[in-house]
Amino acid sequence: MDAKFLLLFSEMDKMNEYDESIILTKKISTKQQLSNLKAHLYKQILVSLRLNPSHQNYRIQLREQLDFANILYQKGLYKQALKILDKTKQSALELDEKTIASEIIDLEKVIESQFITRSIEGRADELIRQSKEVSTQNHYATELSNLSLKLYSEMLTHGYVKNDEDRAEIMDIFNAKIQKINFKKLNFTEKLWYFKAHVWKNQLLQEYKYTLKYAFQWVDLFHKNPEMIVSHPVWYIKGNTYLLKILFLYGNIDILENSFRQFNETVRSSSFAQNENLQSLIFLTYYNTLMNIHFVKGEFFSGSKLIPEIELKMEKLRDKIDEHHFMILYLKMAAMFFGSKKFEESVQYSLKIIESKGNVQEDLLFHTRILIFMAKYESGNDEDYDDFIKATLKFVKKNEKAG
Repeated sequence: MDAKFLLLFSEMDKMNEYDESIILTKKISTKQQLSNLKAHLYKQILVSLRLNPSHQNYRIQLREQLDFANILYQKGLYKQALKILDKTKQSALELDEKTIASEIIDLEKVIESQFITRSIEGRADELIRQSKEVSTQNHYATELSNLSLKLYSEMLTHGYVKNDEDRAEIMDIFNAKIQKINFKKLNFTEKLWYFKAHVWKNQLLQEYKYTLKYAFQWVDLFHKNPEMIVSHPVWYIKGNTYLLKILFLYGNIDILENSFRQFNETVRSSSFAQNENLQSLIFLTYYNTLMNIHFVKGEFFSGSKLIPEIELKMEKLRDKIDEHHFMILYLKMAAMFFGSKKFEESVQYSLKIIESKGNVQEDLLFHTRILIFMAKYESGNDEDYDDFIKATLKFVKKNEKAG
């Protein structure tokens, strides 16, 4: 089996696109065995990636220690297992990883119930207290994360609220959860979800003053707890994404550039985690903000010179970033060309959005069509102007009915 999966890996590594017929032709495996062989190869690749230091993070390390403790427990080495669990639990609590901490406490309770010591009474009380505290915090985290996810889904699926009925629905969803939360009892992770929920709610309602307030608190939470930037790099980037976006809408270039500089210094520092997922998120925040700065300054010609560089990086990251984010970049490119009076290029990039086969957000499609109108009008290219107006009116009516 080992020799076969190495041959399979070698052959697949040569392919630009997976082609099963080549593998079968070279008799590396029979058709019946191939599925199991691929599964075995996949498992070995994941094991190798886990052992690679460059892919290590604190969650993997905590889970690894929990696995070691389980092995020791199963071997009857209770003291050794408890020693590892206690040390790992302290790390998990310091990193605010309460789900892992809860698993550790559960295993501690199992072991303590079998390994009787003279200190069991005090130990039992301590574990009960820790278990209750972690359970309460996990409940808060679950409620707030569910609320955040629901609001985020609403934003991506339907965009901003369009009427009083939409607004009332969002407020009902929000208040049903948030009114049960006592902010003073929240730790880092729950506060993070709390700020996220407020950002996404206010984004939906287009109440940008409050979006800015909570986006700032989101980022400031990390700056007040810098060790958590290492632990939660994705959410540090996401918080900055919203903060920089709202600062752009307010048009205060000094604060925008200062926040952008601070973001870049942090994500480029040696202590910041590095992996493909993070690089994709940094790419989106960096180039979206860089183009926004050009918009605020009215530097359309110099901004349009960024586009070839951005497209080159987009191509490299195409499998890592969803289509929605690419569509936003295309709209900004189209707007940059419009500002540069390159109207044909503006229409060309706008059509990349209109003709996309992906699930493009309604608001994005609407704004793209408006930009095409403007570009066609300014360029004097009105051959299909009437047809485009009819198609857009049809699009608007269709969405009104759907709404």
